[in-house]
Amino acid sequence: MLLASLAAAFGLAVLTSQTPKPAPALSPATEFSAVRAMTDVRHIARAPHPIGSIEHARVQAYLLGRLTDLGLTPSLQSGALSPAAISRIEKRGDNAAGLLAVNLVGVLPGRRPELPAVLMMAHYDSVPGSPGAADDASGVAAILEAVQAIKARGPADRTLIVLLTDAEELNLDGARAFFSEHPLRDRVGMVVNLEARGGGGRAMMFETGPGNAQTISQFARATKDATGGPSSNALTVFVYRLMPNGTDMTIAVNRGIAGVNLAFIGRPDQYHAPTSTPDALDQGSLQHIGSLALEATDGFLRAPALPKATYNAVYADVFGLAVLRHPPVVGWLLLGLAALLTGFAGWGARHATGLSCASVLKGVTGGVWLLASGVVLAQAVRVLAGPIGKQIDTPELYYTLLRRLPWMEAGAGLAVTAAVLILFAGRALVGRRLLALVLVLAAVLALALGGLNPVVAGAAVIAVILTLWPRGEDETTWGGWLGLIIVVLALGLGTQILAPEAAFLFIWPGLATALAAAATALISARLARWTALIPSVVVTLIVGGWLLAQAHGVFLGIGMDLPGALALFGLLIAMLARPLAPVQPLGARTLAVIGAVSLILGGGLSLAAQSAQPHPDPVQSTLTNPS
Repeated sequence: MLLASLAAAFGLAVLTSQTPKPAPALSPATEFSAVRAMTDVRHIARAPHPIGSIEHARVQAYLLGRLTDLGLTPSLQSGALSPAAISRIEKRGDNAAGLLAVNLVGVLPGRRPELPAVLMMAHYDSVPGSPGAADDASGVAAILEAVQAIKARGPADRTLIVLLTDAEELNLDGARAFFSEHPLRDRVGMVVNLEARGGGGRAMMFETGPGNAQTISQFARATKDATGGPSSNALTVFVYRLMPNGTDMTIAVNRGIAGVNLAFIGRPDQYHAPTSTPDALDQGSLQHIGSLALEATDGFLRAPALPKATYNAVYADVFGLAVLRHPPVVGWLLLGLAALLTGFAGWGARHATGLSCASVLKGVTGGVWLLASGVVLAQAVRVLAGPIGKQIDTPELYYTLLRRLPWMEAGAGLAVTAAVLILFAGRALVGRRLLALVLVLAAVLALALGGLNPVVAGAAVIAVILTLWPRGEDETTWGGWLGLIIVVLALGLGTQILAPEAAFLFIWPGLATALAAAATALISARLARWTALIPSVVVTLIVGGWLLAQAHGVFLGIGMDLPGALALFGLLIAMLARPLAPVQPLGARTLAVIGAVSLILGGGLSLAAQSAQPHPDPVQSTLTNPS
């Protein structure tokens, strides 16, 4: 039952992570059609078109004509390149003399021009050496198709400004010029930006302005009927805020303007690569990001009032069907409810089975062991993807590792899976000394090849100590289950204190599992009837599928640097599925064998990533000297 439930959860995650089918060219004019938008993608991404190149001038002229055909009365805005941009050009041996960032700005007037306007934004330059079909021809083409659909839906009260920026790939210079100098900058009340880091995958809304509660509410309402449904969560927004990355949206956010930033990051091997061609682009990704952009923009254009900054919402989409959201303070109520349900389940188990506090504490140590071991094993498997002995300190290495990211994700995921299965099988069954030796070797590998990392070193010490501690292993199903719930709720408590908008990752699954545990205690606290396992099967399938889909997005975003983040998801999955683990020796031995095979296979997959060729230099010269 355990393996079947986990397999079903994985299947649900895969199914719900697919991109929607692209809408055909004969779709109603009021709807977004990726097939229609692909016409613009093919024109824009015919060849690399970095600033200063002949192709750049061709794309600029083409887009000027498209904006004119849409009735937007476009204009050009020129701005000087920043020293950082000039330095990048000169470092690759090109002449930056006379180069300017040239934005294309078009306006679709609203019925009430005095109202704050809505701005749709994407950049039309590419890096040298890449046609940029995804980054960002897809964003530009999606805006053009969305504008056509908005016009077909009839006049809106608010004015729509279309901004196609230049020199984003150098230093966001086009966006800097617009928000610093253009006369329309003070009219903007909301921004919808489109980006990409890869050539496929579901689009995600990953950045907003501060105090985003009202923005999230309007975005959720507007995109509920978008093709593929809404895709966003507060964890992504929180993590992105801590990262050094920037897009054109960053300039707007830094000026206090509200907005939503959309991107897809699947098929990472296409990022800034020669392979980012129109034929390689996932049209389902274009359909998803375009539909989200259309519905969000149209919703803002026709809203009685634009969002105001209040507080940062706690929210996440559920399989693209809806966006669940609540104020941060509600997290405390959910934590309290989860604690009460956990206590009730423990009370029922104690009266039915004689469950002791010591057994629950052993379950807690099992959860800590899983988290620590998962971090060590995932990091060790990750460094096998190489290039061995090197840090991610050059663009060439960064792009090479992006090509290997799918292999790394599979390897790290299998390593964490191994830790989960070994926890269920029992560390004593595997052999404490053997398991401790494996963890030590993994830590040495991770630290020797990946560099000194205090988190990995500390996790290794904890994992080895708990592995060798003979009295630290849970002996009962209830003890192990409740211990895992307690660990997750403790993490939820800490996150609720330090970063409440991200605490849902622990609180929501913890509450669902606590509810399942309470239901199990009512059905059969002795676990004597098969019906007692139904709550666990349900939460493992539904919540587990949701968590696995979230884990995929997290790894695509930060897995190259922090593969140990998957250990958190391993802990959450283990919490959901713990009652389903077999108690018979034969079943436990089977899990141990599968866990060992998973670990070996994970390491093998990461090593196989070494066969992926280094990324071709994305900065080969295609510039011309306009002077």
